[in-house]
Amino acid sequence: MKVLLTGATGYIGKRLLLELVRNEHHVICCVRDENRFNPPESIRENLEVLEIDFLNPSPTITLPTDIDAAYYLMHSMSTDADYEKLELQVAENFTKLTENTEIQQVIYLSGIVNESALSKHLSSRKAVENKLSEGKYHLTTLRAGIIIGSGSASFEIIRDLVEKLPVMITPKWLNTKCQPIGIKDVIDILSSSLGKEKLYNKNLDIGGPDVLSYKQMLLQYAQVRKLKRFIFTVPVMTPRLSSYWLYFVTSTSYKLATALVSSMKVEVVCRDSRINQTLDVKPKPYKECLRKTFMKIEDHEMVSSWTDALGSGVMNNHLSEFLNVPTYGCFKDQRSSLMFNKKRTIDRIWQIGGETGWYHATWLWRMRGFMDKLFGGVGLRRGRRHPSQLATGDAVDFWRVLLADKSNGRLLLFAEMKLPGEAWLEFKIIGEELVQTATFRPTGILGRLYWYMVYPFHGIVFNGMVKELAK
Repeated sequence: MKVLLTGATGYIGKRLLLELVRNEHHVICCVRDENRFNPPESIRENLEVLEIDFLNPSPTITLPTDIDAAYYLMHSMSTDADYEKLELQVAENFTKLTENTEIQQVIYLSGIVNESALSKHLSSRKAVENKLSEGKYHLTTLRAGIIIGSGSASFEIIRDLVEKLPVMITPKWLNTKCQPIGIKDVIDILSSSLGKEKLYNKNLDIGGPDVLSYKQMLLQYAQVRKLKRFIFTVPVMTPRLSSYWLYFVTSTSYKLATALVSSMKVEVVCRDSRINQTLDVKPKPYKECLRKTFMKIEDHEMVSSWTDALGSGVMNNHLSEFLNVPTYGCFKDQRSSLMFNKKRTIDRIWQIGGETGWYHATWLWRMRGFMDKLFGGVGLRRGRRHPSQLATGDAVDFWRVLLADKSNGRLLLFAEMKLPGEAWLEFKIIGEELVQTATFRPTGILGRLYWYMVYPFHGIVFNGMVKELAK
């Protein structure tokens, strides 16, 4: 089949793409920025790339007419406070663009919306479903709750809380019930639903066999990890205070934390499991999903992460717009060092950030990350997807990868921390030297004051880092 895949650079989309190609479908990948799309070379002949922004589609853009089915995997929850309006507009534009195609089925991954009183996030998911149902195709809506898998926002929040806090004083919404499902089961259900006429014009809940409270999920995680943890719930935490608590303790952004907190007060439990019989699938229990997730992390097999979405930081533009580092009106800090071993230096550059750290004065980087968190930024807790591999669009702590050319030894990063301006950090091999350049384009007087305030630390941080990388 010829399948349109929206959200191809997202957490679900990256994994579903591999499964669709494995099942010998031809996939048209819709991406906002082609520079961020890095599929494996082995599958490129089975896909096409269509650069399209469904929020603001170009008047000249059209979808191929001979598409058989489409996956709708787009959302804006972590990118804008007014995401309800944005999501509805995206759904409307998508529906209009499919009018002149032969699409028979659209599969939409939504959230479980069985309660009468829904959060803003879940209400938005339901509104999108209603809008998509107006299309001339057959809509299949698969409603999921918490998705457990390496790199998922839900799993990373659970991991942060349990690994870091032996004792937790938590909001009362931790007693809310949910029905988690493993990412592998989600992908299997999504791919198996393709072309199934029994699922046309239906909405179905998908979930694992366990119905648990969020507190039970945390405690069972601790059991799997052989950690002793104590959790006490209190009724006094307001939604705002709960959001700040989640934001500071975990790696999530504040916008995402706010959306999640409002949703965690609503039970997300499946109505039934009809789809399991229809598709002949048997979702795994929660603890088994955790064990499989740990295996993937230990083997460095994380295909995608919630941080792949640009909304996990502050950059929502095309990466290509930042590839040419500006010079006019900018401050620069450029340092170089002779390399002892070129290959080793490049390998060390490609391992920078995350668990490895920044090679020199990492405590200053951590302090800067903490300050960024205080001002509502992403901080250092996003880490990185893989300890030694980098691709365009990856997150590296509070940086975003703009260019990763390992064969020529060039890495270009763009800052997603809160700044009164824009910042780039570039590593480049020239002859036998490693050249490291920090560029800052200030915004107004505040931006210039900021540069002069942090400049004394550059001698410690940047000078030490380039020497450590090159030695």
